[in-house]
Amino acid sequence: MPVFQYTVSDTTGKILTGTTEADSQDVITRRLQEQGFAVKNIQQAKKMKKTDNGPVAFGRVKLKDIAIFCRQFSTMIDAGVSLVRSLDVLEEQCQNPILKRVIKEIQIEVEGGSTLSKAMAKHPKVFSPLFLGLIRAGEVGGVLEEALQRLSFFLEKDMKLRSKIKSAMTYPVLVVIVALTIVLGLCTFIVPKFVALFKDLGVKQLPWSTQMLMNFSDFMKTEWYVGIGIIVAIWISIKLIGKTRIGRRVIDKIKLRVPVFGPLGHKVILARFSRTLGTLLSSGVPILQALETVAGTVGNVIMGDAIMSAHNRIREGDRINDPLKKSGRFPPMVVHMISIGEESGALDSMLAKISEFYEDEVDSLLSSLTAAIEPIMIVILGVIVGFIVISLFMPLIAVIANLSGGGG
Repeated sequence: MPVFQYTVSDTTGKILTGTTEADSQDVITRRLQEQGFAVKNIQQAKKMKKTDNGPVAFGRVKLKDIAIFCRQFSTMIDAGVSLVRSLDVLEEQCQNPILKRVIKEIQIEVEGGSTLSKAMAKHPKVFSPLFLGLIRAGEVGGVLEEALQRLSFFLEKDMKLRSKIKSAMTYPVLVVIVALTIVLGLCTFIVPKFVALFKDLGVKQLPWSTQMLMNFSDFMKTEWYVGIGIIVAIWISIKLIGKTRIGRRVIDKIKLRVPVFGPLGHKVILARFSRTLGTLLSSGVPILQALETVAGTVGNVIMGDAIMSAHNRIREGDRINDPLKKSGRFPPMVVHMISIGEESGALDSMLAKISEFYEDEVDSLLSSLTAAIEPIMIVILGVIVGFIVISLFMPLIAVIANLSGGGG
């Protein structure tokens, strides 16, 4: 269907511009006149490129951009601004070029008679199943502004949780980068000078640690590209394995069992599960549909399977807490609180309490983890540098000892 650009004036004489899809200019003219606009100009424009997976563009839409979009969208809808006009304003003030383009495409779809959820569903890389489920529930219940408010609240909470994890991991990553830089610098520039010195002194028998260090230095100088190739090959292999069903299950199972970071990841998943399910239920999404959505958004196949098992059991008439308990992936406290919420008819508020508890647990664990990692990383860095220094000076000490013995 062709896209047309139009210029109209409203009843106050204000000039407005926009774009829409229609079979012909006559259809657009009639549609705009029915809305009370005086048509000034209509001309055909090039239709924006689309794919089944959303807009054709490089880059991505950040969670922060989506959260801001939801907050502003809900404010305008709550103030009585029409859906099309709200999208038009959001498109004008959006800073992210990809999201800006997506909003424009959604506006075109909505102007053409599509529902907001259907228009958004054409951009799955931007709007998640959770997002679409809440928007759809808001449209059906006539409470779109509430759905958008819940979405913005949920996204802001998720953003804060991710930010805390990222901040906690920043220091260890920086220390690792510094350690690698020091080691590579020593092996590339310092060790070769000591190798030349050992040759000048006529040292023939080197300690194993010194020989190993010299071999590594030679490798870094002459065959560094092999090392980079191995690292890249391992990274690509892990990525490819992770795309297979069996490989993804194995990787996700390892993620849950790895020391220290496994329990942390598990708590993050439980917080996300509770927050997502509670948000969906409070928005009026049926529990079966909500569980199906949550299973795909927790970020772990093993936990997702446990949730889908609960989904299948509920469909057969069972309660949600029993299959969660049998899976062994949900702590007793979570199962009991969900059971109480089910019995009292306040499952959504109980899930909100569970998510708050685990978000606090993640905060506490991150704080203790950061405090513990700092001295551990310093010790590891000290051991590495100490190994290099000792390995380089051991032959010199042996030469000095021989000279002293020969002189005596």
